[in-house]
Amino acid sequence: MYFLKVTVQSPPNFTQHVREQSLVTDQLSRRLIRTYQLYSRTSGKHVQVLDNKKINAMAEDGDPHAKLIVETDTFGSRVRIKGAETGYYICMNKKGKLVGKTNGRGKDCVFSEIVLENNYTALQNAKYEGWYMAFTRRGRPRKGSKTRQHQREVHFMKRMPKGHHTTEPHKRFEFINYPFNRRSKRTRYSSSR
Repeated sequence: MYFLKVTVQSPPNFTQHVREQSLVTDQLSRRLIRTYQLYSRTSGKHVQVLDNKKINAMAEDGDPHAKLIVETDTFGSRVRIKGAETGYYICMNKKGKLVGKTNGRGKDCVFSEIVLENNYTALQNAKYEGWYMAFTRRGRPRKGSKTRQHQREVHFMKRMPKGHHTTEPHKRFEFINYPFNRRSKRTRYSSSR
């Protein structure tokens, strides 16, 4: 007499796997690097990283200090943001203040990009969850501890730097004529009847 043991397994939870993996820094995958400016909704100017390691949102379009290099940290939406001109990473200290650092390896320099319903982007710090990058109307940084996702101060728009074009200019479509084989001829002639 044989007994059959049946085990019931639940289907894999892919959403949970993605959430867990996006919390871990990925050292194996190739980094995706983008260059853009961050337009602040409240100040009407661009985020800039200055030579004295200060960060504000007072730059005009095309300002060299407003050009930011954004590196992916995981396969999710976690990024490190570095000033192209200065080489300083935008980080958040334990008081919630935005500072520039030469080494952006710590979790305090990692931000999660959250695309909001109004198509703006909010940048939440990975180390201090619930704290966002934010600027006042005058372009001064706000403390992360006083920010929430729904506030206008945390809303940004990604923009290409002035004079910066896409990597490849638009090309016209090219039509390629393939030689007919027996099947393509038959299909072609049968559809015209």
